[in-house]
Amino acid sequence: MSSNILMPRIMEVGGGALERLTEVLAALGVRRPLIVTDTTMVKLGYLARVEALLDAAHLDYRVFADTVPEPTEASIRAGVESMRDGTGRGAFDGLVALGGGSPIDSAKAIGVLGHFGGAIRDYQFPRSAARIGLPLVAIPTTAGTGSEMTRFTIITDDSVGEKMLCPGIGFMPAAAIIDYELTLSVPARVTADTGIDALTHAIEAYVSRKANPFSDHNALAAMRLIGPHLRRVYHQPDDRPAREAMMLGSSLAGLAFSSASVALVHGMSRPIGAAFHVPHGMSNAMLLPAVTAFSLPEARERYATCARAMGVAAAVDDDARAGQRLLDELAALNRELEVPRPRDYGIDEQRYLALLDTMAEQALASGSPGNNPRVPSHQEMTELYREIW
Repeated sequence: MSSNILMPRIMEVGGGALERLTEVLAALGVRRPLIVTDTTMVKLGYLARVEALLDAAHLDYRVFADTVPEPTEASIRAGVESMRDGTGRGAFDGLVALGGGSPIDSAKAIGVLGHFGGAIRDYQFPRSAARIGLPLVAIPTTAGTGSEMTRFTIITDDSVGEKMLCPGIGFMPAAAIIDYELTLSVPARVTADTGIDALTHAIEAYVSRKANPFSDHNALAAMRLIGPHLRRVYHQPDDRPAREAMMLGSSLAGLAFSSASVALVHGMSRPIGAAFHVPHGMSNAMLLPAVTAFSLPEARERYATCARAMGVAAAVDDDARAGQRLLDELAALNRELEVPRPRDYGIDEQRYLALLDTMAEQALASGSPGNNPRVPSHQEMTELYREIW
């Protein structure tokens, strides 16, 4: 059985890769890009670095710096208006996304809607963006989302409080510039949340019902990089070898889940983020230990292999022992990286409990739980939500 594999046409990987931006744009035939970013990239000076490169190449460009964390339909609409803005200088012929997963996801949606039209809900799973649009160059500045490598974007419908999973070739970046030096300024909390997000991508891709030889190879390689280095970058943010390993691991995990899809953790995570504005990586981390324990009986060998790849189980450990070591590690990782439970995050308990059915319905509708080794019922998901409270 064949697997559909998509990846960027061009990848520049390593310290200083940002300097190759204009060469990448030239290879893609882009002369007038829209830069999609956020205010953090402006404050850190990263946008100024990109602008200097484009100015030196005499490229005409415009900046949209109003993306928001956990992008919404309203924030995307503003970006689409920038994309369509009639300035008399001609249409944009490409996009550059600079930042974490939110600016990259925003740029994906802006590019598709600005080029093909419609509303973002028109592309929500099981529908898709089935046509290639304007080339997008993705420049991640966190080691976590892997969005630079995927055919997905996640946008919240703010009118109903639902995070929409939108797939398709139209959302796949044409190029990715993976420069770990851009992550050196990432604070500890974001390092932890995005790092566990990357680990979740790798684990879920490996245990997914849609796993394939390509996704397996990349998922295991990602776990071998992330497992030994996540704690190091959290405690020692200027550890350059660890930052480089995490950046590469994040991108490999992105390649893995782009072809194998994510599973129950992500399906249940999105409603928490939409309802309570919990950062995506943190809501994944809240769920990962409990969902792994729930799923383990249906994929003991696969989860045991994850434990060995991460370096928390030895080759001589049988699958049962390796699986338990994985559960112990995920719980220990959350403690050390100070991942809060929903109640510790400040979420109102009555509202949380009142939304259990709605969150379970939204998780099921996303399709991700259907990829899980153990596919849960609606009731089992509400019980898992209660368990992590």
